[in-house]
Amino acid sequence: MTAAMAIPATHPLVSSPVLIFLIVLAVILLVPLLLNKIKVPHVIGMILAGMALGPYGFNVLARDMSFEVFGQVGLLYLMFLAGVEIDMYHLKRNLRRGVVFGMFTFLVPLAIGALSSVVFLKFDLLTSMLLASMFASHTLLAYPVVSRFGLTTNRAVVIAIAGTIFTVLGSLMVLAGAVSVARDGNFSAVTILRLAGGLILYCIIGVYAYPRLTRWFFRRYNDSIAQFVYILAMVFLAAETAVWIGIEGVFGAFFAGIVLNRFIPARSPLMGRIEFVGNALFIPYFLIGVGMLINVKALFAGWDSLYVALVMSITAMAGKWLAAFFTQKTFRMLPVERSMMYQLSNAHTAVALAVVTIGYRMDIFNEAVLDGTVVMILVTCTVSSIGTARAAQRLKLMTMSDTPAIDPEQAKEEKEKINTLIPIVNPLTAPELVNLALMIHNVKPGGHNRFYALHVRNDNSASSRSLGERSLDVAEQTAASIDVPLQTIERYDLNFITGVLNTMEERDINEVVIGLHRRTTVADSFFGEKLTRLLKSTYRMIVISRCYIPVNTARRVVVAVPDKAEFETGFVRWVKCIGNLGQQLGCRTVFFTSEATRDAIEAVLKQRRFNIRHDYRIMDTWDDIVLLANKIIDDDIFVVVCARTTSVSYNSGMASLPEFLQKYFAHNNLIAIYPEQFGAEAVVPTTMGDAINADVEMMPSAVWIKITLYIRRLHELKRRIFNGKNHPRKLDL
Repeated sequence: MTAAMAIPATHPLVSSPVLIFLIVLAVILLVPLLLNKIKVPHVIGMILAGMALGPYGFNVLARDMSFEVFGQVGLLYLMFLAGVEIDMYHLKRNLRRGVVFGMFTFLVPLAIGALSSVVFLKFDLLTSMLLASMFASHTLLAYPVVSRFGLTTNRAVVIAIAGTIFTVLGSLMVLAGAVSVARDGNFSAVTILRLAGGLILYCIIGVYAYPRLTRWFFRRYNDSIAQFVYILAMVFLAAETAVWIGIEGVFGAFFAGIVLNRFIPARSPLMGRIEFVGNALFIPYFLIGVGMLINVKALFAGWDSLYVALVMSITAMAGKWLAAFFTQKTFRMLPVERSMMYQLSNAHTAVALAVVTIGYRMDIFNEAVLDGTVVMILVTCTVSSIGTARAAQRLKLMTMSDTPAIDPEQAKEEKEKINTLIPIVNPLTAPELVNLALMIHNVKPGGHNRFYALHVRNDNSASSRSLGERSLDVAEQTAASIDVPLQTIERYDLNFITGVLNTMEERDINEVVIGLHRRTTVADSFFGEKLTRLLKSTYRMIVISRCYIPVNTARRVVVAVPDKAEFETGFVRWVKCIGNLGQQLGCRTVFFTSEATRDAIEAVLKQRRFNIRHDYRIMDTWDDIVLLANKIIDDDIFVVVCARTTSVSYNSGMASLPEFLQKYFAHNNLIAIYPEQFGAEAVVPTTMGDAINADVEMMPSAVWIKITLYIRRLHELKRRIFNGKNHPRKLDL
């Protein structure tokens, strides 16, 4: 048999398992380094390397069971990443467009493919429909290219990903119908109904069981390795279950990514491990394995194979281009967005291989179609990878050029260096605090944010030193898992608060993310003596956290905001923190506040382009916060925006807030935010007596502030906030 997929029986040059793995690692390492210089996508390099090293090239490596296993795993991993990295907010916004594109990109190639098979290849209707199902499907082979450009939330990319599910399912339905006709001699609707029923049952069980099981596991087992292995197990369970009911495994992997999406924040250690393992090993293995299937020499064995390959390649690409063109005209999209949708949906790999394998085994396809399919895979993958890279570059430049101009004050704010201090007491609480600090900031490579982990001790005992080292090591490892530098500081000082305040002065700290203490006695207050002294000793932003569940398993973020909070210095910063948290978690955010403050929050979210699911509930007075006690459930994160005394948003009801939180929210997940406010420089206690009696009023005259802010509210229509010390700025809404 001369078919391209019939692997020759000759012995490869290398048979040692260690040497085989070494060669594969060398290809994964060197190919991207070489191709970067000539600006060729890595995907093409991996496929070409597989062609050269495989049985149809220099026969260095055999396409043995290792490539079969790792290749299949890599394909499933690729589809899983496409599902887990998609922004669910953008997916819901573009779901209608995705459905329309899915219909176009399935029906148009199906019709054109069937017509061209009958006209140009002279196949019968059964063979033509089965061949057309191959053209209708596609694989998101170039998705890693889009991910590297940071365009996963672009609407063209989201539409292409949403359309993938329709093409895979539609192609499998056509495949099931064609196989039924070939086996039974007539069309059996029972087969299609059985497949559709199994698909519906599969989706219902997955949507119901996967989130509940994942939430239970993450709350019970906080070990990072156990969570990673659990995610992989769930992905392959979904893929194998899909195969068991008659659906291709790629659908199961993609479906698992969609269902598990909200439990894996984009900037989390778990996501970092998932992306690293897939992009470093499994996906390259899959691409190399695809290259090993391609036998270019078979095309020149006769005119039939070359002619079939030419017709199949042109038909496949033409059908996908027309589908993208129709979608662009329907929704009045840009040409570059059409190009992105077309190129992402142009690669044919997974379903195409499944269809041609089944068709060949059932004698529906001949060897010419088998050879043409492999060449079509090579052509479409090459065009898709190169085209996606070019479209991504144009989209990236367009996105940057379309960014609205900002006023100098806002530009200054965006470039402000944010230094975050994370006091660590013990290794158990370190991961939670570091993860929270990273989630409330949009951390970017080379950004201005700096993170410091601090452990303060007041004795030189070996146990105290050992505790500090372990705590800081855990904090550093948590940040390093997502490539965020974290500087650790071990400090000897009089007491905890003195060490924190001294470090804030030395490192120019803007924010402090700290855990809520545990009450040890009945007389102990809710915030405790340390946090109370810290709040009185600095006007910087303080974030106090107490979460009983992993943050990524929360269902909602409920935020209670006092009236006039928009006039505080740190208003924009804490709103940005909530926006970042909402984006990372992908859950709904509910703000309880007054109408005026609601408008200011909405303005900040729109201006900073926070695309999060959020809504508002009007809270007439701060005393209405008591009504939230019956609305906050164990799966919510309750965020309370507080205020220091003499600040504009402070009211008499806040004096009893600690006791209220202890009484009604003792068992809820809580984050208390004290925004940055005006005031003199913090007075750092230098002696034990000063530290105990530190009770410095940080704020200017409350009367003067209120008069000034009411005048600004009248003249600026509630659109002014303060930024910097005694320098008002306008919030450009």
